[in-house]
Amino acid sequence: MPLRLHHMSFDENYFSSHTYENITFAKYSMYWWSNRFYATLARRYGKRGSRFLEVGSGMGHLTGQLEDAFETYGCDLNSWAVKQSKSVVDKSSLQTASAQELPFRNDSFNVVIIKHIVEHLPDPQKAINEIGRVTEKGGTLILATPNLDSLLKPWKGDKWIGYQDPTHIALKPPTEWISYMESAGFSIKRTFADGFWDVPYVPFIPNAIQKLFFGSLGGLQAITGFVFLPMTWGESIIVIAKKN
Repeated sequence: MPLRLHHMSFDENYFSSHTYENITFAKYSMYWWSNRFYATLARRYGKRGSRFLEVGSGMGHLTGQLEDAFETYGCDLNSWAVKQSKSVVDKSSLQTASAQELPFRNDSFNVVIIKHIVEHLPDPQKAINEIGRVTEKGGTLILATPNLDSLLKPWKGDKWIGYQDPTHIALKPPTEWISYMESAGFSIKRTFADGFWDVPYVPFIPNAIQKLFFGSLGGLQAITGFVFLPMTWGESIIVIAKKN
């Protein structure tokens, strides 16, 4: 029954509700810059011309950005999103599949990205083990998930962004995610954060000013692709790992 509910949670409505409610997919939006940043990381750590997989590819915006650099694949549990992806990708192979049961052979991919998916899963450790199985030796895993160790999370309390989506059923501290990855055969190379973008953090000050003050460092990191934010300085933790 829990797995059935998990499937039912992700449909067309998901991309206009919860944490997606106020997101725009337009070029140069925060969403666009985020995908561009992850694409930069994939190109930096991956081998050009090799096979790339996005687990939880959503509407295909990140996978589509990487078609010039990799042989690109994506999978998502949301069949509606996979269908929508066809309009933003050209030659990527996309399919409906669970992160916990990846339909790929062992050692298939040089780069795997799973961003903001593990927190939705009934068994995220199984998903990370599956990624370990399909990642080739020396390949790269890039994982992002809400950061329970965020320095400003206590300021938000129950209104923290990680708590606003009821499908976030597997929020865990960074140490636990790192342990899962190491158990799946990965060595951790970089651990960092994405900045403080979940305004407002303090009352009475306009959101525009707070975005400038709190969000400037995260924005600089996303735009430049230069990774410098410590693990606690953001609402998400990002981990880059290599397959042993």
